[in-house]
Amino acid sequence: MGNLLKLHSSVSFLCFLLLSTWVGLLFAVELIPIGVVLDTNSSVGTVAQSCISMAHLDFYERHPNYRTKLDLRIRDSENDVVTAASAALDLIENERVHAIIGPQTSEHAKFIIELGAKAKIPIISFSATSPSLYPTRNQFFIRTAQDDCSQVKAIASIIEAFGWREIVPIYENTEYGKGLIPCLNDAFEAIDTRVPYRSVIDPRSYETQILEELHKITNHTSTKIFLVHMTKELGSKFFPAAEKAGMMTEGYAWIVTEGLSSLLDPMEPEVINSMQGVLGVRPRVPNTTRVEDFRKRWNSSTEVTLFGLWAYDTVWALAMAVEKAGITNSTSQKKNDTNNSTGILDFADVRISETGPRLLNEILATKFRGLWEFQFG
Repeated sequence: MGNLLKLHSSVSFLCFLLLSTWVGLLFAVELIPIGVVLDTNSSVGTVAQSCISMAHLDFYERHPNYRTKLDLRIRDSENDVVTAASAALDLIENERVHAIIGPQTSEHAKFIIELGAKAKIPIISFSATSPSLYPTRNQFFIRTAQDDCSQVKAIASIIEAFGWREIVPIYENTEYGKGLIPCLNDAFEAIDTRVPYRSVIDPRSYETQILEELHKITNHTSTKIFLVHMTKELGSKFFPAAEKAGMMTEGYAWIVTEGLSSLLDPMEPEVINSMQGVLGVRPRVPNTTRVEDFRKRWNSSTEVTLFGLWAYDTVWALAMAVEKAGITNSTSQKKNDTNNSTGILDFADVRISETGPRLLNEILATKFRGLWEFQFG
């Protein structure tokens, strides 16, 4: 009798183990590799990386029953186009990611979008705002930020309200800088404002080169109304130079676009001091309970930026889409489905994702109210 009870106990214990294993397999979480390409040493990249980490933690705490979970593979672009493209290719070829969040800048996006199209992998950017990067022309490119053309009406309204008949655009010589110009031209024409001169500045310019360009402006036109469209990196050099040139005094008027206005908080005090009196346009952050709660939990000496909010919502949207699309890693890529043992990255022969088109459709169909209300596209 004792042996029978022992046998019964052993069988019961074995059945329990088998049942536990089966349940574990049934409800196992599938880790889905997702690439992230950021310039981790920049203010935008630093804030975005923290927001992405917060979003990942928050989302799966609130959705414990999800069968899938984003496995973020972060790469540093080192603020270099070639490095960013190589990082994206490595993520596609060797990490076999199903989507890439980033790239951070419009200049980097131009190349990575092409890789995404070849591999049929969604490229989702929260900070590449140049209107030249049309999502309608690049099927696998999704923008979760507002493109720069969304601000031109506000800029035109300021110019019209002050009655300024001429204005000089000053912009950086990059994809980001040049992308806004067609929209501005149309807006200025609509309010009958002339553009007597355009100033294009290389983002790698030193103070002496910026001063030379400012001298050219004063020689070419008597206009003292300027619109500045550049990133924080160039803007933080430009305005101290403009102050040194005596162009930040009474009689001059300066407007900065969203890309610079949205990043004023992390700037050095001496740069802020040189920008006294400058007008700026930026999207209005919704004053919601979720935004307030997020800011209370934001544990950083750096102020959270618009790009950080957009990065946070991007992770949520992608996590929802991956779950709805039923993405797994069993059939992720085809074409040349062999390991890259040489370590050499080949831009011409890229793996093609089998899940990319399905995931793209789910991302575009995902609608939710996050920290920010935005439309994909």
